[in-house]
Amino acid sequence: MQNSSGDDRGSDRLARVLHTLRMRSTFYCHAELGEPWALEMPAIADSVSFHVVTTGSCWLRLPDTEPIELRAGDFALVPHGLGHDLLSEPDASRGPRVDLLPQQYLSEHYSTLRHGGTGRGTQLICGVVAFDSPAARELTCTLPAILFVGGDTMSAASSVRDILRLMAGELSHPQLGGEAVATRLADILVVQAIRGWLATSPDALTGWLRALQDERIGRALEAIHDNPGHDWSLDRLARLATMSRSSFSARFTELVGEAPVSYLTRWRMNIARTRLSEETITAGALAAELGYQSEAAFHRAFVRVTGRTPGSIRKRQRQ
Repeated sequence: MQNSSGDDRGSDRLARVLHTLRMRSTFYCHAELGEPWALEMPAIADSVSFHVVTTGSCWLRLPDTEPIELRAGDFALVPHGLGHDLLSEPDASRGPRVDLLPQQYLSEHYSTLRHGGTGRGTQLICGVVAFDSPAARELTCTLPAILFVGGDTMSAASSVRDILRLMAGELSHPQLGGEAVATRLADILVVQAIRGWLATSPDALTGWLRALQDERIGRALEAIHDNPGHDWSLDRLARLATMSRSSFSARFTELVGEAPVSYLTRWRMNIARTRLSEETITAGALAAELGYQSEAAFHRAFVRVTGRTPGSIRKRQRQ
């Protein structure tokens, strides 16, 4: 009975992470392509790319990997900001960068692209999005280099196909509010893909995801996530996990891949980076909220973890 209760709590923690999977849309493109064609998708740090084939087929290729075929109704997620190629043939040479091609910009975040020859046509919906929640970032780090969802094989495939049809309709025939609708539909598609991976992949039981579902380590992770500004120490976290200091530190590091205090610092800095990007908040205010005794100590930790200064993040936010 105790193990069942622990499993339930682990599932609850994972469910809360899935609840944070809200995306910030960076750009959407509806591409109409004629064979032969090839496109280079540039690397974009801290982003997730997705591609939905609505008509025809294409090949997706990451560096040093075999290309995979995407057919109508298929959906592919490239979750680590990696550059990749979209091709009409698997052995095609790299094409021009998609962002440098002439396009019809229907809004700041949406365009239509017509490219290629006069052969068989393919239509794609491509998106570049970002997750702002630190928990969502941790989850996406565990995903494979390509997450493929076959429209004809996935469980609940009919609902996925319905979403794909709605999304294609919104982006193919833009209407007032269509971009917002497409963004919400993209949210659902990405979450469905990740849920499917969590339910079926052995890799979903490793690393941070396994730690989150561990009865004792998961308890400590949840406390850090819920109250990152608390005066946490190794001793306090170990007591929360009802473990000795040495056993807790070893188990945490084994599952998460880094020491507890290092994880706490990185978690705090992820929160700080997001808030500096989205809010008009000072480094001093963040330092106090996140448990630092001085702004200077917060500044040092931020630069060490992110490689940037808080001021540079604020400057980009103003721009």
